[in-house]
Amino acid sequence: MSSTPLPGDLDVVNANQYVQLTTFRRTGTAVASPVWVARDGGELVVITVEGTGKLKRLAHTSRVELRPCDFRGRVPDGAPTYAGTAVVDRTPEGVAAVKRAMAGKYVMARLGDAIAVVTDRIRKRTPRAGIRITLT
Repeated sequence: MSSTPLPGDLDVVNANQYVQLTTFRRTGTAVASPVWVARDGGELVVITVEGTGKLKRLAHTSRVELRPCDFRGRVPDGAPTYAGTAVVDRTPEGVAAVKRAMAGKYVMARLGDAIAVVTDRIRKRTPRAGIRITLT
C-alpha cells in the first residue's frame, strides 16, 4: 500500500479505465466496487447515483482504497493499492465539475449525459453525487 503518495500516483491511477474503489463499513469490513475514475486537478473523482452503499459508507468514514481492475472488478496479481480520503459533493456545481472531468476521459459519460437531456423530459434520473478522492 502506498503510504505517501508519489507525484505521479494520480496519473498512474487515472491511466486505468476502471479502478476498484474500496469503502469501509462501520465494522471495518471492506466493500469494493469497480468504478470509472478521472483526474480533476489534484484529486481523483467518481460519479455515482444518490443512495448507493458507497455514499452511505463514506458518510461515516472517509477512508478509501483504490486498485486497478477490469470492468468486473477483478484486480490483477500484484496490483498496487492506493490509500486516500474521500468527500462526497452533492452541490450542483460540484456534481457538474465531476461530470465534466468524467466526460473529458470517457466517451460513454458524454453520451449518457446527452441521452439524459432527452430522457429526463419523460422520467427524471436519480440525482448524482460526486466523490472527490485525495491520495494520502
